Amino acid sequence: MMYNFSPAALSARIDPLLDAVLRQQRLVGAVVLVRQRGQDVYRRAAGYLDREAGTPMVEDAVFRLASVSKPIVSTAALALVGQNRLGLDDPVARWLPYFAPRQPDGTVAAMTVRHLLTHTAGLDYGFFQPPGGAYARAGVSDGMDASRISLEDNLRRLATVPLATAPGARWAYSIATDVLGAVIEQAAGMPLAQAVEHLVTAPLAMRDTGFISTDPARLAAAYADRVAGEARPRRLLDEGEDHLPFLEGMAGFTLSPARALDAQAYPSGGAGMLGSAPDFMRLLETLRLGGAPLLPPTLARQMGTSQTGAFELPFWPGRGFGLGFTVLTDPHAAATPESTGSWRMGGTYGHSWFVDPAQELSVVAFTNTALEGMAGPFVTELCQAVYGTGTLS
Repeated sequence: MMYNFSPAALSARIDPLLDAVLRQQRLVGAVVLVRQRGQDVYRRAAGYLDREAGTPMVEDAVFRLASVSKPIVSTAALALVGQNRLGLDDPVARWLPYFAPRQPDGTVAAMTVRHLLTHTAGLDYGFFQPPGGAYARAGVSDGMDASRISLEDNLRRLATVPLATAPGARWAYSIATDVLGAVIEQAAGMPLAQAVEHLVTAPLAMRDTGFISTDPARLAAAYADRVAGEARPRRLLDEGEDHLPFLEGMAGFTLSPARALDAQAYPSGGAGMLGSAPDFMRLLETLRLGGAPLLPPTLARQMGTSQTGAFELPFWPGRGFGLGFTVLTDPHAAATPESTGSWRMGGTYGHSWFVDPAQELSVVAFTNTALEGMAGPFVTELCQAVYGTGTLS
């Protein structure tokens, strides 16, 4: 199918959508970037960076990335693989002897780096578990709370909880990228923040991306979706911890926006980074174009190829998982205009992104409103607006 990705066409489709979701109080602020064939075809910052202060959104705003951290940290791991300093099939125990979780049958799991990258390690997330679930009882942090424990302490706690399944038995979105971060530290011989900078962000001049905010004036305030009886999204607590419900029967998210300014917070590879939309677009385009200077082309191709076979991905019908993000395998099942082979993920604080290699297209949409910007109707509406397949209600 032929699509019109011209700047004029995209502005005519995306601008009314952004105007509508801001007017409807579904989002407080957003930065949307679209590149096609290596050229900027749409860029807009809209709404508020900080509503209470009256500060307008800016294109280089810094956002709490939550799970947008995962592809960045996964790229760092693959950079080490490309340098022959880490192996995809290395046992995790080689790098983390203290991390020895047991399988449901009581035997120590034979977990590999590949299992961590593909989320087939048998791990879980506390926010998926019932309130007071196994991870909560063990004191495991999901990487977004105000926890002051170290990364190693968190993984030692995690290792006391039996795995849900043996590694490789099924796919489950999980805290695996936090474990991967600890592996990276050992393989690189430096703290995770330094390793990610050395392997990914510095080579690409991603100056706004890291584990702590370096410019609080550009740090977007964080908001939660408007609920019944409220006129607009509520601001998440700036200090301490806040809670966002997720799905019925699940514990939901414990969020500490102040973590972005806390130098003592451990580096969560799965959820702890901050960054700007232009920075992240630079990474996506680097991977789309073959990975240089970070990765050899063979690894970049593997990263964007589903590694999970017939495994079903809960919440992501029609998609498999590559080495760090989902990969579209069945556009019909996913009900999307994206091409087969497209990559996609998001982040709890309100982000979505996708890359359609067949259309030479990359899209980044960072918002400061959870969960609308990650999992609300806006995500589908934006995709339809990019391709021109939907109508604005």
